[in-house]
Amino acid sequence: MKIPIYMDNHATTPVDPRVLEAMLPYFSERFGNAASRNHSFGWEAEAAVDEARQQIARLIHASSPKEIVFTSGATESDNLAIKGVADAYKENGNHIITCATEHKAVLDCCKTLERRGYRVTYLPVDSFGLVSPEQVRAAITDKTVLISIMAANNEIGTLHPIREIGQIAKERGVLFHTDAVQAVGRVPVDVEAMGADLLSLTAHKMYGPKGVGALYVRSKRPKVRLTPLFDGGGHEGGVRAGTLNVAGIVGLGKACEIAEAEMPEEARRLAELRERLKDGILRELDQVQINGHPTERLPGNMNLSFAFVEGESLLMGLKEIAVSSGSACTSAALEPSHVLRAIGMAEDLAHTAIRFGLGRFNTVEEVDYTSRRVAEEVRRLRSLSPLYAAKAKGQRRGDDELKLQGRVS
Repeated sequence: MKIPIYMDNHATTPVDPRVLEAMLPYFSERFGNAASRNHSFGWEAEAAVDEARQQIARLIHASSPKEIVFTSGATESDNLAIKGVADAYKENGNHIITCATEHKAVLDCCKTLERRGYRVTYLPVDSFGLVSPEQVRAAITDKTVLISIMAANNEIGTLHPIREIGQIAKERGVLFHTDAVQAVGRVPVDVEAMGADLLSLTAHKMYGPKGVGALYVRSKRPKVRLTPLFDGGGHEGGVRAGTLNVAGIVGLGKACEIAEAEMPEEARRLAELRERLKDGILRELDQVQINGHPTERLPGNMNLSFAFVEGESLLMGLKEIAVSSGSACTSAALEPSHVLRAIGMAEDLAHTAIRFGLGRFNTVEEVDYTSRRVAEEVRRLRSLSPLYAAKAKGQRRGDDELKLQGRVS
């Protein structure tokens, strides 16, 4: 076992060696521009891009590789989907439905549209972080042009009832976008079964390179129209201008190919490691809360709150283990996670939350070491907490009174 240990796979994943091997030739001898249609270098690059489209389409069960639009990553994909639909369909309405626990790439995009005169409904979630399909149905108006609900939450791992939401969107004739960044490659994703018209994904969450992602855009029943975010060159069917990152796209395609072949077994193994980590920590500590749905969650996700311990202090004490206190995109913020607030968690407890993100290269030895070190560090920090000491003293007094009454042994 090597130190430091990486358990922050929701923030990013290491590039799989097989992905890197597939990419390397496109930095040197196969360096052509995929838009160069008059020589072999360009043809070779274009063929590699086409293969990657097929690999991605197979993983998410898209009906055609042409429905895959390459972007710089998930944030661009989310912006292109939401702003692109809002602009293209503004004659139909100005209302968008989303969820309070979405990634900031979606929430901030919606806030920008609000400043431009659009109306956005931010649906609440229950204590597990689930949005209700019936609330989605009730929120739809004759001005609704888009529903955007994430497939899996990046902090607490909760899996939303996407198929039910997609069915409601279809019944009402409203376009449906899902940010599936955390789901693709980790759990089965089927755009047809989900009823998704647009779907965002990115390479670096699934053992591919950073800086490359994709947006699935349905081409029929219905054919989705998008207004580009920027102009120039007419690349990607006129939807996304810019010279394609061929090496990155090859990496994304290879990552999808590996996920398609290995996901069932990998998901089973990660779920076992997750439960081992959880059980190891809960066996040693009291006052620990599991955040997110107990079963409908990502296989490698475990989000725990440790009462009487400040999350940032715990992170500092675990310098040899890479975990996080929330989304990597909001880690500089001092306020508690908007996801934990949305599920009704008190602010003081929200500040104690730690996200563990298990991945392809984690081992049983790393999990056991992590659970042991977390328990040690939590006990150390609680020993410095007057609040925890008072709580423990009160608990002992209560136990003593029960013993006198013969109610406990």
